[in-house]
Amino acid sequence: MEKYMVCQLQNGSEFTGFLMVRGAEKKADKNGREYVDMNLGDRSGEINAKIWNWDGLRPMPEAGNPIKVRGRVQEYNGRLQFRVEQWRETNPEDPVDLKELVPSAPRDPKDMRREIEDTVESFQSESLKKLTREMLNMAGDRLDYFPAAQRMHHAEHAGLLHHTTDMLRLAKASMEIYPWLNRDLLLAGVILHDLGKLEEMKSDRSGNVTDYTRDGLLVGHIVRGITLLHDAAEKTGVTGEPVLLLEHMLLSHHGEAEYGGPRPPMFPEAEALHWIDMMDARMNTFKSAWEKTPEGAFSERIFALDRRVYHPRYTDDAE
Repeated sequence: MEKYMVCQLQNGSEFTGFLMVRGAEKKADKNGREYVDMNLGDRSGEINAKIWNWDGLRPMPEAGNPIKVRGRVQEYNGRLQFRVEQWRETNPEDPVDLKELVPSAPRDPKDMRREIEDTVESFQSESLKKLTREMLNMAGDRLDYFPAAQRMHHAEHAGLLHHTTDMLRLAKASMEIYPWLNRDLLLAGVILHDLGKLEEMKSDRSGNVTDYTRDGLLVGHIVRGITLLHDAAEKTGVTGEPVLLLEHMLLSHHGEAEYGGPRPPMFPEAEALHWIDMMDARMNTFKSAWEKTPEGAFSERIFALDRRVYHPRYTDDAE
């Protein structure tokens, strides 16, 4: 049987192989019969799956673990769905390649972490250097695997590092055009702006997010980032304008209120941070959709962009 990636599955496709459980929940149909509703995926994407007529004689598939499945893809309400006919947990003898099952950042986490730390060491402002160092210390090794989102941009192993380092490169390029921006402040804002996500989501070491934390649902990463910054300021003894400016940058990096920003950006570095964040997030979303869409075709509607996207042929040939 031909080996497919999830992004290649179509209505009627048969699949046998290993997939990662992204989430699983036991439910009941209208007749009261139990079934398992889950999302399965590999590095190319994910698909909703059903185990019908669940007998409950063995443990449910567990999020964050790979399983071996056999089944067929069908279309339901205009969306593809994988009907699981057989499944089992994996064992040590199985040829499971986690790099094939988990979306991952394109660069080594150690290299990305070093890029961030080298940037911090280049700061002229001792206050911003102390605050940023402390926030990174508080993040610990979670930063080496944590994604930047559950479903949207940079939803991958080490995705938060990927997002942050790409933003750093974009910010440094922007300062070639706008050299009057405060370099240390903008780069510190880039590094710190999403660290609150470490408290917002539940992620295993593969970068798979199973859910949002209670803290994430009740407070969110923007406000939690502020409290973490306060903790860092208290530990380092930094006070005054540097703390206040970073507070505002964290509060305003989503921009207008319709995008979840408690405050709009009110000074140039905060405005720059917002647009650098927006550009990197959206370009990553476009890239993910582009990779899963054949040339000359349109994707399904992308929730984060509120539109379908087109994969150009990039040739001069007539259609």
